[in-house]
Amino acid sequence: QRQQIPKSSSISQFLLLTFADRWELQLFLHFWLFLGIYLAALLGNGLIITTFACDHHLHTPMYFFLLNLFLLCLGYIFTTLPKATANSLWNNKDISYKGCAAQLFFFLFFITAEFSLLTIMSYDRYVAICKPLYYGTLLGCRVCVHMAAAAWGTGFLTALLHTANTFSLPLSQGNALDQFFCEIPQILKLSCSCSYLREIWVILIGSFLVIGCFVFIVVSYVEIFRAVLRIPSEQGRHKGFSTCLPHLAVVFLGV
Repeated sequence: QRQQIPKSSSISQFLLLTFADRWELQLFLHFWLFLGIYLAALLGNGLIITTFACDHHLHTPMYFFLLNLFLLCLGYIFTTLPKATANSLWNNKDISYKGCAAQLFFFLFFITAEFSLLTIMSYDRYVAICKPLYYGTLLGCRVCVHMAAAAWGTGFLTALLHTANTFSLPLSQGNALDQFFCEIPQILKLSCSCSYLREIWVILIGSFLVIGCFVFIVVSYVEIFRAVLRIPSEQGRHKGFSTCLPHLAVVFLGV
């Protein structure tokens, strides 16, 4: 049930959604399911990160970006699943105000940085396939580090802007969120009817940036496929597709 809170009072905690009314069913659906996803993601990403770090043959720009990508994937899994799993285990729905703000910040941070990194990785594949002679110049070690840092920085600034803007709104429609973790749309539902328009504009601007990145990825791969199909030998075409299809699969999974 949604608790009605006067405008003048402050919210100290939020109530998160549960998937079932009965604790036994909630424990099975929520706890064991999320625990399985959490452990599988932790094991899989951990093994991949360890392999990249230990094998010196994988110290190339593409694998450097993939290492950052898997670190980001681990990050947003750590942001949402542990709290949801603990709430299901202890039959609890509460999350503190500061905890909700931190969860929202880190979720936006990792998601935005991941999408920025996917865009950078499409550029990496474009240069590798379409401009191979300039690959070492355009994507040296220092350039790759700067590009990865730009992706992480973009995520940080975006998350800081959205989190500060969202939690500066007056919340007067209760404290119940219809989601198992804190997210912007659910928090905006708790604000006054006119005060959330500022955050809506920020979301629209962010959406245009996301669309721009998506268009950049699509155009990059159109050029990549055109370049690969122009390769006369079948072995060369196969090698060209094999270098970009793994990243393309990651893009589809990420988007």
